[in-house]
Amino acid sequence: MYHDGDRDLQDRFDTRRIADRIDERLVSDTISEHDRRFIETRDMFFLASSDDNGLPRCSYKGGDPGFVRVIDQRTVAFPNFDGNGMYLSVGNVLVNPAVGMLFIDFERGNRMRLNGVATIDPDDPLMAEYPEAQFIVRVSAREVFPNCPRYIHRYKLVERSRFVPKKGQATPVLSWKCADWSADALAQSDPTRDPTREVL
Repeated sequence: MYHDGDRDLQDRFDTRRIADRIDERLVSDTISEHDRRFIETRDMFFLASSDDNGLPRCSYKGGDPGFVRVIDQRTVAFPNFDGNGMYLSVGNVLVNPAVGMLFIDFERGNRMRLNGVATIDPDDPLMAEYPEAQFIVRVSAREVFPNCPRYIHRYKLVERSRFVPKKGQATPVLSWKCADWSADALAQSDPTRDPTREVL
């Protein structure tokens, strides 16, 4: 699990023994039932990726609780919804499929990591389960482990995003997509072009 940079700092701060113990006891390449419950009750996670030159990017991904699904002991899946059209993180998957997922429960102070290999499929069978999804990202787990909760700040949920697509309901569009600088550059299929959508 560890490379020379990790080992250098572990040796400098005398943490190699505990790092090895964590690797031996807590790190797995499978998703346990406990992990599944934790993942499937989250309404957000952070996605780390890097391009073909190794330059990193990190994105926030949000949805309703359960939008990330555990497919089996080694696979999770989540939808990609309409965004700003840059595809910064999921675009990286096409050139470098290694990703990291960080799930955090800010109310109870828990977090876990899932590192693996991602694929993208616009014809994935799960497409029917996610209204307005552009494609499904599946991640094959390489490492799954809890992460120290010590520095997690506690937050309470105030409101879930109104922009998360829901079955049988038109998703509102963001006002920035209607601005002079952006409107003429949108994709022909962009939801903003639908005049029946509410603009927020």
